[in-house]
Amino acid sequence: MANIISDETIEYVGILAKLELSETEKEQAKKDMERMLDYIDKLNELDTTGVEPMSHLFPITNVFREDVVTNDDKRESILANAPEKKDGSFVVPKILD
Repeated sequence: MANIISDETIEYVGILAKLELSETEKEQAKKDMERMLDYIDKLNELDTTGVEPMSHLFPITNVFREDVVTNDDKRESILANAPEKKDGSFVVPKILD
């Protein structure tokens, strides 16, 4: 079981995670990673025959509605109250030079 994490692996993980770790933090990270890998090895010893893989503990269904257009083009009624319009759009004061 005893998984050994090398200093190079910790350096590489630190680079990937964009972390600057002190020597103490590197040693603690090595111990943590080794414990995680040992735990995964222990889980791999379990007999999972007959157990179906799943992504969630509870059944999940999509609660979203279908994306259906429920209103039509009301451009003319929207632009009816515009103080100034041009080519089907609002005309607003220029704010940038």
